[in-house]
Amino acid sequence: MPRIIAIANQKGGVGKTTTTVNLAAGLARARQRVLLIDLDPQGNATTGSGIDKRAATPATLEVLTGEATLADARRTVPAGFDVLPANADLTAAKVLLLQIERREFRLRDALGPIRDEYHYVLIDCPPALDMLTVNALTAAGSVLIPMQCEYYALEGLSDLLDTINDIASSANPGLHVEGVLRSMFDPRSRLSRDVSEQLQSHFGERLYRTVIPRNVRLAEAPSHGLPVLDYDRSCVGSTAFLTLAGEMLRRHHLKAS
Repeated sequence: MPRIIAIANQKGGVGKTTTTVNLAAGLARARQRVLLIDLDPQGNATTGSGIDKRAATPATLEVLTGEATLADARRTVPAGFDVLPANADLTAAKVLLLQIERREFRLRDALGPIRDEYHYVLIDCPPALDMLTVNALTAAGSVLIPMQCEYYALEGLSDLLDTINDIASSANPGLHVEGVLRSMFDPRSRLSRDVSEQLQSHFGERLYRTVIPRNVRLAEAPSHGLPVLDYDRSCVGSTAFLTLAGEMLRRHHLKAS
């Protein structure tokens, strides 16, 4: 069975898509079969993986509405993982899903026929607690929460945790927090260190030891349609995501043993 992980945080600008794309690349480098599902109408994970989102059809919308299968819509990218692409058309899903039976389970149902082809399925969620995010949380086994170590980043965390608990108590009993990831971390900032200590106190072992730093090459890579591992293998951003992939694999190995 694959590990299906939703990467979610309703606050934008915390490194959610950067985490999804580069973790997918890091896991692929570790010889894991990875599917990245772009569930954000902005389609940034799609373009960051090297796919022209404007020409991407069929895509996530057609999969959710049943007009295409996931097997037909996915594409393999040079970084070594598969992508279910998204674009602005996915905005319509917020309305269309309300008119469809089993609207919370559309993604989980679509994954069923192909899920065993992968070791990992990573779902890039939109920055909102809407029906698209509910589909991700219903399909996933766990949630990875990227957190920028700033005050406002903490404000919406309780709402996300409440939503995870609501889904776990109803539609998806096994859902849990996979881990919390400190992203865009600046060790020179007192606030970053203070927030990091709060996260450590609250989440304990669920806080990843790996920290994703602010890094210019990491910020540049999406404009070239590449994960940072393929854009600049030697930069600190690449090292951080390889380390994160390794930490995740070790955690899962320990749980399985």
